[in-house]
Amino acid sequence: MITYSALTTIKGEDAAYQLADALEAVQPEPTGIGVFEIEDGSGLWEVAVYFTDPPDAAALAVLSALHGARPFNISEIPEQDWVSKVQRELSPVPAGRFFVYGSHDADKVPDDKIPLLIDAAMAFGTGHHGTTKGCLEAFDALSSDGFVGKNILDVGCGTAVLAMAAAKVLPYTVLASDIDPVAVEVAQANVISNGLQDRVNCVVAAGFGAPELRENGPYDLIFANILKAPLIGLAPDMGAHTADEGYAILSGILNEQADEVIAIYQQNGFNLVQKRVIVDWTTLVLRRNRRNSD
Repeated sequence: MITYSALTTIKGEDAAYQLADALEAVQPEPTGIGVFEIEDGSGLWEVAVYFTDPPDAAALAVLSALHGARPFNISEIPEQDWVSKVQRELSPVPAGRFFVYGSHDADKVPDDKIPLLIDAAMAFGTGHHGTTKGCLEAFDALSSDGFVGKNILDVGCGTAVLAMAAAKVLPYTVLASDIDPVAVEVAQANVISNGLQDRVNCVVAAGFGAPELRENGPYDLIFANILKAPLIGLAPDMGAHTADEGYAILSGILNEQADEVIAIYQQNGFNLVQKRVIVDWTTLVLRRNRRNSD
């Protein structure tokens, strides 16, 4: 079965969502519509719409013109076994002492590595992205230097790979949260696959809004592998919920965005310990200053 995609870019978040709303009325009816920020500092957003029947190119052209978007690029998407394709193309990833792999590569796990099983069907946070790999390497370095924090949180956990890494190194329960209930279901499945169901607790939460997150702080270490904008928005809460001399490992940051994130976190009580760069992405290790006793 052949399906179809139509992609465009447009300036500004509000304009992107207005175009997405208008696309819901086109015929044939779309099977899905997505809106994504292009994280390159351009202010552009991508609007993607998918169809099972050939889309009306003229109607899409009118909509793009009315909303000030670039013309839609329409493509056919041939049917594929996407899971098998991902399994073939994504090889295992070593990251410090950790080894992230899919079940199809279980025979490749080295004896001297800590295995983290993330199946290819659960794509985000498999370790192949520079942000995940950077966080794993940063945590490996931190723990190798003697970090033994007892209270760990993974905010925006995705597959929970970072929470699981912490649980495999430290003998304590780790809390993992995500705003997306589907991501939390994926995280829970991964936790079970790795035999960590008694060590990693997964909850649905927006930022620090859930009672579990507020009540379990302050944290000795917080992972937050998300994006620049939510990282900046979370900075005051991160400062409030990180223990004195505790750490934050942040990623999802393009290299050119790193200085801005560092500056915001310094304003909220952190000092930069380390900056790691993997291709286009930066991972930051920050330490919370001691609060004034008075």
